[in-house]
Amino acid sequence: MTTILLLFIVGIMLLAADIFVSSFIMAAVGGVAMVAGCVIAYRDFGVLAAGLAGVAALALLGGAIYIELVLLPKTRMGKGLVVESTSGSSSQPQIAPGAGVIGKPATADTTLAPSGYVLVDGRRYEAFCRTGHAARGDALRVIGMDNFRLIVTKT
Repeated sequence: MTTILLLFIVGIMLLAADIFVSSFIMAAVGGVAMVAGCVIAYRDFGVLAAGLAGVAALALLGGAIYIELVLLPKTRMGKGLVVESTSGSSSQPQIAPGAGVIGKPATADTTLAPSGYVLVDGRRYEAFCRTGHAARGDALRVIGMDNFRLIVTKT
C-alpha cells in the first residue's frame, strides 16, 4: 500500500512540477508512475483495488489540472506565469482597401524584387512590382490588386 501511495505522490509532484519546468518528460514520467501504482494495486489487491486506485488517480489528475488552469492564474505567483496582455499590433501588413487605392501614387518602402512593401497615403501595404525591380524610395503607381497585395509599376 505504501508503494502505491508513494507512486501516486511522485506522479502528482512530477505533474505539478511540469507546470513550472514545461517539460513533457516530467509529465510523462508522472503519468507512468500513477499507472504503475494502479498496476501494483491490481497485482497486490485485485480488480476492486485497482479500480479504486484508477478513480483516485483520475481524481488527483483532475484536481491538479483544476489547480493549474483555474486557481493558479489567480494567485500572485500565477499572474507572473500567465501572459494576459497583447501588444496590440499585427505581424502582417494591412490588407489593401481594394479599388480605393488603384491609380494612387506609391513610394517603395522596401526594395521590390519583385515583391516588397510600398507606402500609399502613409500606409504600408504588401506589393508586387510588375516592371520587376524597384529600389527603396522609387516613385510607383498602383495599377491593380492581386489577392491581398497591390500591383504597382514604375511611373
